[in-house]
This record gives sequence, structure tokens and C-alpha cells, in this order.
Amino acid sequence: MSAVMIARKVRKWEKLPGKNTFCCDGRVMMARQKGVFYLTVFLIVGTCSLFFAFECPYLAIHLSPAIPVFAIVLFLFVMALLLRTSFSDPGVLPRALPEEATFIEMEIEAANGNVPAGQRPPPRIRNVQINGQIVKLKYCYTCKIFRPPRASHCSICDNCVDRFDHHCPWVGNCVGKRNYRYFYLFTLSLSLLTIYIFTFAIVHVVMRSVDSGFVKTLQDTPGTVLEVLVCFFTLWSVVGLTGFHSYLISLNQTTNEDIKGSWSGKNRLQNPYSHKNIVKNCCEVLCGPAYPSVLDRRGLTQDDLPVPASTATQSNPVPQTTKTTAPLIPNEHTPDDAKPSIADSAIAHAEKRSPSPKEKSPTPAKVPPLASPETDVEASIIIAKEKAL
Repeated sequence: MSAVMIARKVRKWEKLPGKNTFCCDGRVMMARQKGVFYLTVFLIVGTCSLFFAFECPYLAIHLSPAIPVFAIVLFLFVMALLLRTSFSDPGVLPRALPEEATFIEMEIEAANGNVPAGQRPPPRIRNVQINGQIVKLKYCYTCKIFRPPRASHCSICDNCVDRFDHHCPWVGNCVGKRNYRYFYLFTLSLSLLTIYIFTFAIVHVVMRSVDSGFVKTLQDTPGTVLEVLVCFFTLWSVVGLTGFHSYLISLNQTTNEDIKGSWSGKNRLQNPYSHKNIVKNCCEVLCGPAYPSVLDRRGLTQDDLPVPASTATQSNPVPQTTKTTAPLIPNEHTPDDAKPSIADSAIAHAEKRSPSPKEKSPTPAKVPPLASPETDVEASIIIAKEKAL
């Protein structure tokens, strides 16, 4: 059964390549591997819930009611930054269209020339100058583009990300140009929240141990023991990660550049993005403009879907047309059996001019067909004149 292609409008996020997951009609964008992200949410929510259940009631009465209030504010701030980092576009670069990819390939072939058999072609790079420093733009064979400076292709999300820092499984997304500041503020606020809970959990145990003893306190508040263990092992990793990114921000450098040694090692190249000033570097990274997404995830595009011919006929019936009596001009594209004769046209015109049926003359005898088309025309004109009289 033949199929008919019917075009329908869909959102662009439904047709985007890569290994991303979209929710809320394209408003939420994450990586497909989200198991560790759910673990992060569980640890934060679970630890804070234990703190609010076991420590906050006692500390609010015996120390200050501001302790649980500040903990709630800090918890909400951490969760907001986590969701903002995880659900946003990190700066994914769109792939080249087929026409653009073909044009780029032609440019590369023209620049490289014919490569002899058995030899590797030269690397596909372009050199640009940034602040007096030569920076190489590498060609991405997957996205078919020359990546902008500081961009890199994430193998997990299968996308090129602008100012790529790293792929963080704890937030379930890449960290790049558009969400790096939120990632750093998340790690910073999570460090403060961990220190806050760890400190007041110990204070709570010490204060209750004075009245009822240490062992009795641990028996009455088993959640406190679990909080202290989670915070103790989390504290070193989270605080260490925050310190490492504080160091990178002060140099205006990314994790990817630091691991690869882009501005150090044998090359001894200077970082062209650094202002040689810690304050200026921090202001650029944390207080710079918010860059819009270049994906247009919720834009509309057309998608051709194959539909069976019977279904398409039932849904869109073809309107019936009546045969017209207007004379057609015969041409070489019209079939011979569909061409109207000049005699028929003349007879129709003469009948229209006749005043009444009584004045019509008897029907003339049929003229036998002639071999020449000129004689057919003359005969039809004679018949038309007799009808008119």
C-alpha cells in the first residue's frame, strides 16, 4: 500500500540530535544518565529532613529560633541552584546543516589539496588570534563545525558545548558557558549547608549529653549519627571541589583546560582569557552577562510523516469537479480525444443566440469526416451559419 507524506509542525527539541532528555515541552534539558542526580537530591533532602526532625526542635528552644530558619533558607537556595544547573542548557552548539557541512568540506578539501594515497590528511584546524595569542579551532567530525574557542565535544551528551568545563554526573548535566556560575554557587552553598548541619549536629549531641549522657543521647537521636557520618564524608569532597573551582575562577580557566594543560606544560602558552587580575577574572566569570541559548528548543519546524493512502483519502477527500462546457484551446499537450472540435463550439454559440426553439431549422445531415483539418473547420463554420439562420 502506497503512503502519502503529510507535514506537521513539531517543536525543534524533538528533532535535536545528541543524547539529551527534554521535559516540560523542551523547557527542561538534561543528560540521559540521571541516576547520580537522583542520588544527589536524595542525600541533600534526606540529610536536611533528619536535621529538621531531630536537631532543629531542640536547638530552637535551647539556643535560638533563627537556627532552623537559616537552615531552611540555605536549603532552598541549594536546591534552587541545583535545579537551575541541572535543568538548563549548558551552552550546546547547534550542528551544521547538510548544506553548511557540504560547504565546509569543500573548503577543507580545497585548502588541503590532494593527499597522496597512504598518507594521513592534515589536521582540520583554523587559527584565530585572541588578545595577541594564537588559538587553534578544532573541527568536530560529529557536529561538522569548527568549534569556537574553549568549546569541546562531550562524549556523554554527544554535543559540542561552548566554554566546556566538564560533565558532572552529580548534577546530571554538562557544565559550560551558560550554567557554570550556577554550578559554582551550588557547590559553594552546599559546602556551607554541610558545614552548618555538621556543626549544629555536634552541638546538639554535646548539649544533650550534659543532661542525659552521651550513650543515651545517641539512643534518643539515631538520625544525628547518620547526619554526622554523611556530612563528614561529604564535607571533604564538596569543600575540596569548591576550592578547586575557586582557584580556576581566579585564573579564568576551565577544568578541561586545566586537565589538558592548555596554558602550561611544554607549550608555555599564556592564557589569553585571563585579565592577570583575580578580581577581574572573578567578575567576568560570576558577574558577566547571561548568554541566551542558541538552540531555540521550543521553536517550530515541519516534520514529514508517512500516512497510508487510504487514511489520507478519508481524512482529506478530493472535491469532485463538474465537467465544464467552456471551449478549450487545443494544444500539443492535450490528448486528441479530449480536444473539443471547432464545430461543437460554433454550434453552442449559435444555439445561445437563437430566440426560440420554433425558429430553429431542421437538423442538418452529418458531414462525413474529412482527412484534412482545414476542411473540418470550413464544414463546421457552414453548419454554424445554417443554424444561425
